[in-house]
Amino acid sequence: MDNTLVRNSFKKHFATEGELYFSPGRINLIGEHTDYNGGFVLPGAIDKGILAEIKPNGKNIVRAYSVDLDEYAEFGMNEEDKPAQSWACYIFGVVREITKRGGKVGGFDTAFSGDVPLGAGLSSSAALESTFAFALNDIFRLGIDKFELAKIGQATEHNYCGVKCGIMDQFASVFGKSGHLIRLDCRSLEYEYIPFDPVGYKVVLIDSVVKHELASSAYNRRRESCEAVVAAIQKHHPEVSLLRDADMKMLAEVKDEVSAEDYMRAEYVIEEIQRLFDACDALQKGDYKTVGEKMYGTHHGMSKLYEVSCEELDYLNDVARECGVTGSRVMGGGFGSAGCTINLVPEEKYDRFIETAVKGFTEKFGKAPKVYPVTISDGARKL
Repeated sequence: MDNTLVRNSFKKHFATEGELYFSPGRINLIGEHTDYNGGFVLPGAIDKGILAEIKPNGKNIVRAYSVDLDEYAEFGMNEEDKPAQSWACYIFGVVREITKRGGKVGGFDTAFSGDVPLGAGLSSSAALESTFAFALNDIFRLGIDKFELAKIGQATEHNYCGVKCGIMDQFASVFGKSGHLIRLDCRSLEYEYIPFDPVGYKVVLIDSVVKHELASSAYNRRRESCEAVVAAIQKHHPEVSLLRDADMKMLAEVKDEVSAEDYMRAEYVIEEIQRLFDACDALQKGDYKTVGEKMYGTHHGMSKLYEVSCEELDYLNDVARECGVTGSRVMGGGFGSAGCTINLVPEEKYDRFIETAVKGFTEKFGKAPKVYPVTISDGARKL
């Protein structure tokens, strides 16, 4: 993104120049609702993110300006100094989490802006946390490793923003690598870079801009279903502690011991973990046709077995198939909270697909969807 706006805003507010840092948002190609089942995810950093200019100010305060909101915040660095603005809590939280780990952070001035679309499921909050965690680590020479930087971002959300998130978003933002996705084991946090260089294809997100109420109770019920099935399988296979340890044969053994709904939820998770492995194998061979088939399989599973899609996202998925798109699926946890599909589109079919999807969606639902082409890029860095 262009740094002129941030540079000018910083100079206007603080009459000096600092250093520039950038952290990206992320996509997840495949692997949904696998994280809390100890499974795997396949995120990648994208070319949209948060850009911040930062400079120590020699005081024990943080002075921050949000360019996009045109809001200013000033706050101390102790626990009782939590700012009122929700966006400033992310910066404050990063400072506090570094301090808790023994890092000595001085006061600083900052201006920041982002081009990660808010509410599209691209993890703008993780990008914000990673930008400041990476920058403060660099500026104050704290020597914190990348793993801990990701955990600082996650802990910020837990302790200062009231969001009990997993680690995937922060991990992708910090560890991102151009031309690669990251296969992350959510249990051990072991990871492997998987090549992603879809020559002849475009990756595009279509945001339905429709927000259904996210029912935390519905999310919790999905987790409880998974736990109920694990408890049933454990009676026959004590070594199974999470659904990632189970297979379809084990699930079939307990079909009469669990509810039909719980069975269906577990079936989706077990199949999704296998789809992710199959997609990774296909990516290693450059077989994007198979990758696309697995993406459609994920959408079907999330819609019919896990039941976390919605009419608008199912419509976008159907249009993708009709237009010859190689792969398409709902991206994010579903429940309509981040109403977005991720699509792997042959270049020669791209224009027709976008035109058909936007026109048809607008006519059917009375709102035009937003279109975000993305490229896989590097993680947090100094510019």
